[in-house]
Amino acid sequence: MERWLGGLSELFYAILRLFAGVLFACHGAQKLFGVLGGHKMLGSPLMTAAGIIELGGGVLIALGLFAGWAAFLAAGQMAVAYFMVHAHKGTWPIQNGGELAVLYCFLFLFIASRGSGPYGVDRGAARRSSRRR
Repeated sequence: MERWLGGLSELFYAILRLFAGVLFACHGAQKLFGVLGGHKMLGSPLMTAAGIIELGGGVLIALGLFAGWAAFLAAGQMAVAYFMVHAHKGTWPIQNGGELAVLYCFLFLFIASRGSGPYGVDRGAARRSSRRR
């Protein structure tokens, strides 16, 4: 399979980054604005901070703008969310409802290790500025 799809790995990475970022931003929009079937969670400073990280970080990850930094922060937030909300409910993420937090955490660590990639806004801006010199 790698022989057929390997040449498209950077494109698939960009699509993964885009969808992960948009979906993460939707969680933030739920917390901050009460949209998309959610309700505002602004009563707690931790939930407000989580909403800001999710919305802002998700948009940055989706765009590929400072995606490595945004993803690193988002991974940390997901680790904290897992241990604060889910871990005490059971040993395994599938038992305690924390599988999405764990998956986001490791996905964002992967994105943090790769950065924006060649299809990110970061790379396009760098290419444009190098042409001006």
